[in-house]
Amino acid sequence: MSVIIITACVALFVGLRLYSVLGRRTGHEQQPIANPADAPRTALVPAAAEPASGRTPADANAAAIDAGAVDGVRSIVSADPQFDVADFLEGARGAYAQVLDAFWKGDEAVLQRLCAPDVLAAFREAIAARTEAGEKVENRLIAIERAAVESAGVADKAAIVTVRFDADIAAATRDADGTLVAGSLSDATQAHDLWTFRRVLRSPDPNWLLIETDEAA
Repeated sequence: MSVIIITACVALFVGLRLYSVLGRRTGHEQQPIANPADAPRTALVPAAAEPASGRTPADANAAAIDAGAVDGVRSIVSADPQFDVADFLEGARGAYAQVLDAFWKGDEAVLQRLCAPDVLAAFREAIAARTEAGEKVENRLIAIERAAVESAGVADKAAIVTVRFDADIAAATRDADGTLVAGSLSDATQAHDLWTFRRVLRSPDPNWLLIETDEAA
């Protein structure tokens, strides 16, 4: 139905607003996606997910939407009847993993496909700074504990959805000599992020782009 399209980095990247979200996670990172073919799909394909513990799909959707976002989700559904929260969040989880992995690996081609220009520019700057410093991150996404719609709405003929991700990330940073300078892969740290995605309604392009990142309270 919809395609979608991130956090973690080194203390080195304090500066941009994006860095504050990415920077703290340098010591923690997602498990690298070993094979691109096995990477989570960013396309939000309607999934006939089985409800857990006898819960109905409606119950599952309700549990994944913050109370303050309900009206906003309804406005999106009104404008695009095919929008489905469960499908969207499935894609958002995949995007979160893919973007983080791409950032940690310095894969700008993947980031360009999933991020809006401003976010992409911030990522590129952080990657360049990391490269110049001769540092390498060894981060792993241990698990995404929860992904839920924090806010949603329609603006300028586009659907905009902010998702809160609560995840466990293990991260480590090494210098040019391979010496560990920050973090530890033996311990995971909780990450709480807010990522905002945007998609033009009634567009033949089903892609959602990441337009903003922030740290959740």
